[in-house]
Amino acid sequence: MPLNGTPNRFKADIAAGRPQIGLWSSLAAPVVTEVVAGAGFDWFVVDTEHSPNELTDVLVHLQVAAAFPTEAVVRVPIFDPVVMKRYLDIGARTILVPMIEDEATAAAVVASTRYPPHGIRGVSISQRANRYGRVPGYQAHYTDDICLLLQIETRKGLAAIEDIAAVPGVDGLFIGPSDLSADLGHLGNASHPDVQAAIKDAVDRCRAVGKPAGILAPVQADAQRYLEWGYTFVAVGSDLGVLTKGTDALVTTFKPKG
Repeated sequence: MPLNGTPNRFKADIAAGRPQIGLWSSLAAPVVTEVVAGAGFDWFVVDTEHSPNELTDVLVHLQVAAAFPTEAVVRVPIFDPVVMKRYLDIGARTILVPMIEDEATAAAVVASTRYPPHGIRGVSISQRANRYGRVPGYQAHYTDDICLLLQIETRKGLAAIEDIAAVPGVDGLFIGPSDLSADLGHLGNASHPDVQAAIKDAVDRCRAVGKPAGILAPVQADAQRYLEWGYTFVAVGSDLGVLTKGTDALVTTFKPKG
């Protein structure tokens, strides 16, 4: 029995190539998670790399999100087997791992999500992921619901896309436009032709090897273009962006400059 009573539909949908529309969440507040999860997105990211979410915060986000059909994707701050183990144990089943650049690292990430003899995940017989020991046969079937997404953010990572995608246990690749822009020499300018060409090349190569690709695209025109190019799971905005733009618009309306 899956943790939230349903199989990981997001994992099945991206494998089948069904577009998944998501939102990035960085505001680190359970009420925000409740609002976002209830909006109707297919998925949303609980970010711990560039937001002040800690393990116990993520636990609460997951508890709140469990009431909704949207899939909570947890982006861990860094690849570390201990970090991975702790997030898996609290029930994160779709995990995004940043800054993957080669096949060996991809294989190590997969191993951190699998129990021996298939990996190195430490075994706990009673944790939230198995409903504190109440899920019969959890150790035999837990990988059915785990969805592992690896983030490609550098030229080195782009060069190794096919090798990374081929690692068994990798369910999808996520192209990080901000860090990729910086690595390509265009910090803060994901619209630069060189960056756009790299983003297009990445999805073409992912599709060629049958691996779904995702991306963050807070600009509507970018999101629509990426979906047309073949990106399967696209975050079309962020909670922080929605709040910033909304509050700025209100101030502009009621306190015009000059």
